[in-house]
Amino acid sequence: MASILESLYHGNLHPDEQVITNDPQYTILRKRVSDIIEIWKERLSAEEFDELEALLDLYGQTHGMELAASFKYGFRLGAGIMVEVLTGEEGLAGRLNSIDDIPPSFKSKQKP
Repeated sequence: MASILESLYHGNLHPDEQVITNDPQYTILRKRVSDIIEIWKERLSAEEFDELEALLDLYGQTHGMELAASFKYGFRLGAGIMVEVLTGEEGLAGRLNSIDDIPPSFKSKQKP
């Protein structure tokens, strides 16, 4: 079995594909969503349903961005905890949200 670092290096880590909740409500809610979408599919014209699907796709994209941001924050928080424990430096948690996701070197290459 490969180490986490080897998996990271080879691009084999996909946490967004690996995490599935074990909350029993999840299955119930997913079924309800699926059933309700089918009801709307029957109620709406094909064009209207396509618009609804486009809206749901947009929601899925924004939700994915929120999940990615939560993942990054959690990762930074965990790393910050380790740094505080190992170095004794305090105050890292308050700076986690101020860390920019776009490196300065990339910003300087962007056109205004």
